Amino acid sequence: MHLTSESTQELQQRQNEPSIRSRHLIFAAATILYWTTLYIYVPILSPYLNDRGLSMGWIGFILGSYGITQIIIRFPLGVYSDAMTRRKPFLVIGMVAGLVSCLLFLLPGTWGGPLSGRLMAGVSAAAWVPFTVLYASYYPSNQTHQAMGTLSFLTVFGQLAGMSASGWLASAGGWDNAFLCGVGVAAIGTLVAFFVYEPPSQPQRQPSRSRTAVDRTIVAKVLRSRLLWLVSTLSVLAHGILFVTMFGFTPLQAVELGASEAQLTGIVVAFMVPHALVSLWSGRYLAPRFGTRPMMISGFLLAAAATAIIPFTQSLGMLAFTQAINGIAQAMYFPLLLSLAIRSFATTERATAMGLYQSVYSLGMFLGPYIAGGLNSLGGLKAGFLFGASLGLIGAIVVLANKRLED
Repeated sequence: MHLTSESTQELQQRQNEPSIRSRHLIFAAATILYWTTLYIYVPILSPYLNDRGLSMGWIGFILGSYGITQIIIRFPLGVYSDAMTRRKPFLVIGMVAGLVSCLLFLLPGTWGGPLSGRLMAGVSAAAWVPFTVLYASYYPSNQTHQAMGTLSFLTVFGQLAGMSASGWLASAGGWDNAFLCGVGVAAIGTLVAFFVYEPPSQPQRQPSRSRTAVDRTIVAKVLRSRLLWLVSTLSVLAHGILFVTMFGFTPLQAVELGASEAQLTGIVVAFMVPHALVSLWSGRYLAPRFGTRPMMISGFLLAAAATAIIPFTQSLGMLAFTQAINGIAQAMYFPLLLSLAIRSFATTERATAMGLYQSVYSLGMFLGPYIAGGLNSLGGLKAGFLFGASLGLIGAIVVLANKRLED
């Protein structure tokens, strides 16, 4: 029996491919380093900007500017990634953008460096589109919930690693210490990203078509998906809550209660550990047992209650408790929304769908802290947190009214 040259090449390619275990471990390392880079300064960011003398309005705008570049970039990036049928190059670019972001925060001045650094962080975060689609390709199409649950766990683990180190780094060497460490983590992450495995792309259906030509039928199908627009809208509300609270003004509430830079780490851990564990369980065990809609309704209501209590806390212990509840609540819907965004699309359509989903929910990253910052300037931190709580109530009502979210 003689092998053709083509079959010989395929055999050699399979022999050179890393094992399934190695693929997952390398991807996990890249994901953790990626999110560590983006979140290594988040707990100290609002106190850091406040220390620079910026108003609540300016702080809210800079915090939210992270979402501006994502609104603009994520959908075109997803479309182009599907057209190229490549994901890995964007992972590397995202790591480099994260490195540049941390460098920009080190620029002298009042607001220019932080604003440009936060905008560049948004460019880096746009790489999450191909990250999610590439990891989904490691699993069978009927295991999207499990894939996104695992990826959400890795995301939170990376965020936890960065945010836990943030307060300690600032207390040990000043504000700039966190940004300098972010540069180092991003450099390592860039090297790891080069070793991430990407499955070979499927042959083009139309050989005459340019490899980078945009398939308008895919874009049209994605734009017409009612379920995708519904899930994206819910994610706007979900990210609004997140970026008003832990990734926004909760650290300022902690500082008002007397927290030091190091004590901010305890608040972060209280949120992130339950968030990580429940993220891992929600897609694998909880949603199959209790149902997708009940899980999301419960999560939004619980997040609304926990967020509303934040401004009334009188101790760091009570604040940490509200963050633990918020972490559990938000993990009850984030992995499910991520899975629903791409589950009904073919592999060659998923980056476009994910790009639209992430572009839309970036509105929550920007408008949540921006509106909360304006409200805070008028009525103190209480006004912003009550606004965040209202987003949770709206989310629960929207899920309750839409049966198409059932499995």
